Amino acid sequence: MQISDVLAAKGRRVATLLPTDTVERAVRLLAEWRIGAVVIEDQWQKLAGVFSERDLVRLLAQDGPDVMQRPLQGVMSHNVITCHAEDKIDDILRLMTINKVRHVPVTENGRLAGIVSIGDLVYHRLSEKQQEAEVLLEIARMRA
Repeated sequence: MQISDVLAAKGRRVATLLPTDTVERAVRLLAEWRIGAVVIEDQWQKLAGVFSERDLVRLLAQDGPDVMQRPLQGVMSHNVITCHAEDKIDDILRLMTINKVRHVPVTENGRLAGIVSIGDLVYHRLSEKQQEAEVLLEIARMRA
């Protein structure tokens, strides 16, 4: 299975903010969309970073609740790992595990085309394994 299969099932909608938006705005968006990360794009819609629940927890632990009015540009993750729609799910799961990230933006022709979470990928892999098991069980029943 490929990342495109995941995007076909979940959609390509991505929560985005500007680097000048505040942590508070990001937190509200995370809560409203019930997601774990928001993609930060610059004014030209170029990927600038990602702000995740992990980033928020780290910030709050370091600096307390005053961080809510800070702009995202100073607190987001800048070194963003991305993938492409034609990448294999297993390859991206491996990449996420090695780099200890839970969200990977999907790009096509240098533009944001979606985002996948580790939960999205695990769900699709489990679904695929379930389908394989059902096919094998049906084959076994036909031979019995």
